[in-house]
Amino acid sequence: MGVVVAFEEKHPEKSLGELAALVAADMARVNAMILSRTGSEVAMIPEVANHLISSGGKRLRPMLTLATARLAGYEGEGHAKLAASVEFMHTATLLHDDVVDESDMRRGKVAARVKWGNEASVLVGDFLLGQAFKMMVEVGSLRALDILSSAAAVIAEGEVMQLAAAKNTETNEDEYLAVIRAKTAELFAAACEVGPVIADRPKAEAAACRSYGMNLGIAFQLVDDALDYGGTSQKLGKNVGDDFREGKITLPVVLSFRRGTAEERAFWTRTMVEGEVEDGDVEKAVAIMRRHRALDDTVERARHYGAIARDALALFPKSAMKQALLNAVDFCIERAH
Repeated sequence: MGVVVAFEEKHPEKSLGELAALVAADMARVNAMILSRTGSEVAMIPEVANHLISSGGKRLRPMLTLATARLAGYEGEGHAKLAASVEFMHTATLLHDDVVDESDMRRGKVAARVKWGNEASVLVGDFLLGQAFKMMVEVGSLRALDILSSAAAVIAEGEVMQLAAAKNTETNEDEYLAVIRAKTAELFAAACEVGPVIADRPKAEAAACRSYGMNLGIAFQLVDDALDYGGTSQKLGKNVGDDFREGKITLPVVLSFRRGTAEERAFWTRTMVEGEVEDGDVEKAVAIMRRHRALDDTVERARHYGAIARDALALFPKSAMKQALLNAVDFCIERAH
């Protein structure tokens, strides 16, 4: 019997609650830092930045930086600046993504580009990247700076790879995974790796945390891909079917195209390649995906990468923080239910 993925509401946030509680004091400092670093005499910069920063994101990536630093026994204060840097990098990519994708919604609110224009969104994203690098330099760890600056370059490469793959139904699963490793998982990996690095821990611990973050990031994105066709606008913070309307070739599409009939492939070519989307096409796309188990199998892939993420932490002794990080894997995957 196959696994049936039912996209009704549960409460995966409970899986994240323990992590949030353990890093709450550190996170308060990060949030204060984020607010102070978005300040500028140019009024539009804090307006645009805070529109997105204050819009209810879970701050998972900076929480992971704080958690892995504490897991590695770090006692200093640099992890808070690195966590804020990670959040700024993430926010900058969202501002840039919405321009590239011509998205109208982000986290349940009107996208910044709709409110202030594409130019302002891109430039404020650049400002946040600049602030992120300033904070990295202030921490004084050349290795942490190397990890996060390298991640910024890889993320940009991932965005360009996704542009090249857009509307290309010949994209295979390996090519698609390469895109999400770069575009999404790389920042998770870097966010987790810098914790043990600034704690001056052995390379094996830094590598373990990087592996945890990389595989967690892949699982996170795969679930997002499934939710775009099987979720709700409230859960997604964007319109259901946005990936479809934007011609994004995600794993559910890759699997459906490969497994489909000639008639179904013609449907994907018309909608994704030629951009001729008619009323009812999103529902038809979901029906094809369900027929070929594309959504179920996408979530199964996410579970696979989630298991690798859990195994990566095996070399750390039992602790409340380790358990909270393991539970964060459950959070990422349970969003599909």
